[in-house]
Amino acid sequence: MKKFALFVFNGDPMCFIHVLLNALDMKAKGNEAKIIIEGASAKLIPELVKTGNPLNGLWEKNLEAGLVEGVCKACSSKMGTLEAAKEQGLTILDDMSGHPGMAAYMEKGYEIITF
Repeated sequence: MKKFALFVFNGDPMCFIHVLLNALDMKAKGNEAKIIIEGASAKLIPELVKTGNPLNGLWEKNLEAGLVEGVCKACSSKMGTLEAAKEQGLTILDDMSGHPGMAAYMEKGYEIITF
């Protein structure tokens, strides 16, 4: 089994869909995947739960599968979506000066993939 930490910085929904698809695919193939929402992708948080959003179904599948590790505190605050993340019950990540650090994942054997 391989372990992957998917750090999503890109806020483009066309990029984010690939993160969601890859995380599900990795899990289906017996690997571990964690999605860490960072940077501009934090702006998507309130949109992902809307039923009319094309990403909603995949987002829900990733949540149900336990693949969403959490959201960057500093970036979601900057993007104005910190409260939306909290309302959704997402874990707020801030171990590195308000951001989720990659080193902790690397120390646990995760391969870092950035989007």
